[in-house]
Amino acid sequence: MTLDSLGSKRWRIVMPAPADFIDGLPQMHPAAAQVLYNRGVRLPREVDVYLSREAPLGDPLELEGMAEAVAVVRHVIAQEERIVIYGDYDVDGVTAVAVLVETLQTMGAHVEPYIPSRQDEGYGLNLEAVRTLAQFGTGLLITADCGTRSVDEIALARDLGMRVVVTDHHQLGSTIPPADALINPKRPGSTYPFRELAGVGVAFKLAQALIAANQDVPLPTTQSEFSEEALLELVALGTVADMVPLRGENHALVSRGLRKINSGHRPGLSALLRIAGAEPGKVTTKTIGFVLAPRLNSAGRIGEASIALDLLLAPDMASALPLAQELDTLNQMRREITTEVHEGARDIVVARDVLPALIFAASDSFPSGVVGLAASRLVDEYYRPAVVVSIQDDYSKGSARSIPEFNITEALDTFEGLLERHGGHAAAAGFTVQTSRLGELESRLVALAEAQLRDLVLIPTLSIDAEVPLADLSWELYKQIEQLQPFGFGNAVPVFVSRHVRVLSARAVGVEGRHLKLYVADASGRSWDAIAFRQGHWIGRLPSWIDLAYRLELNEWNGRINLQLNVQDIHVSDGATPGVRRFLGIEGGR
Repeated sequence: MTLDSLGSKRWRIVMPAPADFIDGLPQMHPAAAQVLYNRGVRLPREVDVYLSREAPLGDPLELEGMAEAVAVVRHVIAQEERIVIYGDYDVDGVTAVAVLVETLQTMGAHVEPYIPSRQDEGYGLNLEAVRTLAQFGTGLLITADCGTRSVDEIALARDLGMRVVVTDHHQLGSTIPPADALINPKRPGSTYPFRELAGVGVAFKLAQALIAANQDVPLPTTQSEFSEEALLELVALGTVADMVPLRGENHALVSRGLRKINSGHRPGLSALLRIAGAEPGKVTTKTIGFVLAPRLNSAGRIGEASIALDLLLAPDMASALPLAQELDTLNQMRREITTEVHEGARDIVVARDVLPALIFAASDSFPSGVVGLAASRLVDEYYRPAVVVSIQDDYSKGSARSIPEFNITEALDTFEGLLERHGGHAAAAGFTVQTSRLGELESRLVALAEAQLRDLVLIPTLSIDAEVPLADLSWELYKQIEQLQPFGFGNAVPVFVSRHVRVLSARAVGVEGRHLKLYVADASGRSWDAIAFRQGHWIGRLPSWIDLAYRLELNEWNGRINLQLNVQDIHVSDGATPGVRRFLGIEGGR
């Protein structure tokens, strides 16, 4: 594959904001104003709210099914019936369960959590669990981060005398489950102003509505005053971990939640930060994504998700620290197993003569708990949709990860009759299939991907926020960019491009020279340090003049603090000669 660049990505530069928008923000650097515009913040009042990180939260009663859910829950509490919160085993599901358990406990409810085993039960409601919960006298079943597609299971629960409230955010199937109330912002015809809440976000909306109703008419069983503020740490955790877009209400929820996390209010999180060696008071979305979430997720992947739930609900550090240590140990094991499965799946890919439009790797040696992580690594490596399957005796379990050009859940919907169960998002999904039909699933999925992707050149696209001369970079711009935090999926750290940058020096650094350390300057003569992670292979191939796509970041080293360019990709500058282009293997020698 040849590209008109040194890098591996196609650049998509966002159209410039209108001049009147930039001029209307005279106190902002034009590049920072452009980032705001790119994120959909385009009215003066929206700018003020966004920068203050105090955007108002939506009214939960605007969600379809919310009023019915509140009435059912309050009735069951008043009747002192047993309530079970049935959640998913990932961070989003576990935090959603924790939100509802804490809320209902303060209202005097007889509430218990139920998180299925990933290995034995799989994702979502299952018939055996529903029967067991009915036998133990459950009056109300509330789902958290699941249930939207559990039509048969919810019908059984209703037949067995249970009321059912579904809180979920996954895409709906062709049939709406027969629950007493279904709360999902993706319901057809939903008028709620924000559709991209995480599972924990939907659970939080139910908690908000219940707290408000209890303030108006307190239940006689209410134990104490309780504020929704106490739940925001959990909401931030689950929202960032589930990689829903950090825009709109999600941005506001995570902003508030990070402040709570950094206040050290919740013993479980304080313990996990201590065990992981993270600095208290400086938790960001990056800390959640790379430190907290993997450890919490490891419980459901190779242990029991109840460990993570117990940690989040721990009342003090004495009970939290042993749980945090256990999660840290499980996370180390998870990393080792994931590497083994990734390498095994890659061997299956490499053994084939041609790289298909969709990667499909299945083995009875792949543990079901990490197949999704292995699929993610394959997508990063090959930029193809990837499916990794744990082959088991009668029913095999798979996870899929995808690219923007291929909606994996819609693809699985096409073969709904072939699957026992499935669900997910455009970029990630899970499923259960009869092992005897695994080959059929592979051939049909690959054929569908070939048909949809046939005419596309599959290259990752890097979204560029603005072109900025190196001479315009400053501490003031960096500070204004930081005001736009929190960053994450759907609200990435801004990427800028500087054209015709001169390479003053370049050297390989890190283990085996994997990274590239640059010293660059533009026509103005101003020079900058730059680091290009995992791009050390360009040593000896860099021309003197390049175009850089980068993030402006803070670098602290040996007591020195300075700004540096975190290079995301490198293109050959337009001035490169045909000879240089041929040497670099660029298409057509242009």
